[in-house]
Amino acid sequence: MTVNPIAMQKALGGVNYPASKQDIVDHAQGNGADDEIMEALNALPEKDYDTPAAVSKEVGKE
Repeated sequence: MTVNPIAMQKALGGVNYPASKQDIVDHAQGNGADDEIMEALNALPEKDYDTPAAVSKEVGKE
């Protein structure tokens, strides 16, 4: 899945890391992330992420 990296970073703005998948999903939803980003984040493995780059890297694997 290809997600716009700028939109992804905007959706993740303000997340306090390390963050769980659920924290990231909730925060992105609160930031008004579009359906494509929400789909990508909901598909993330259940684990803690240390940085926004770690989230983006995992999304890029899909």
